[in-house]
Amino acid sequence: MEAGCDEAGRGCLAGPVFAAAVILPKTFRHPLLNDSKQLSEEERDKLRPLIERKALAWAVAMVDHEEIDRINILKASFKAMHLAVDQLNIRPELLLIDGNRFTPYLGIAHHCVVQGDAIYASIAAASVLAKTHRDEYMYRLHEAHPQYGWNDNKGYGTAFHRQQIKLIGLSPYHRKTFGICNGMEEALPLSEIG
Repeated sequence: MEAGCDEAGRGCLAGPVFAAAVILPKTFRHPLLNDSKQLSEEERDKLRPLIERKALAWAVAMVDHEEIDRINILKASFKAMHLAVDQLNIRPELLLIDGNRFTPYLGIAHHCVVQGDAIYASIAAASVLAKTHRDEYMYRLHEAHPQYGWNDNKGYGTAFHRQQIKLIGLSPYHRKTFGICNGMEEALPLSEIG
């Protein structure tokens, strides 16, 4: 019983990192299923309900920007994966991890696979769930802080996003240890986002 694990939002300047863990039936196939970065938003949005319906088990978890700043993005990514695995209603015997490093999960073996989302369907499915759940969250943050264009860039450091940070400063959701944000002060009041 294998669970694929992947994260989304690791390289962003703002917002949380999300991770998903997915256990698929052995027979699950879909022609679109691939690394979420290779898919259009429309394709990911089409796959998400299918994965959530057909998976034997799935879970999504997040670690927020403040904890990312506290413990670093790599540890936060692994923590989000652990939190997702914690929520699975079936305990896997093996975790398939996208990437080359992972903090072992107590009692479950793991196997790291570079570009695993292009090799294993369960990792690709986790990639799609992590990305779509994170994008949905960033759309909600965008409603409170539209000046950064998070509906478009999802918190990544696009030219427009970096320009807006220089012009108006940081939101409460920016990662203060990342790139251009490092050493800058917060300029906007915190809003209530669930």
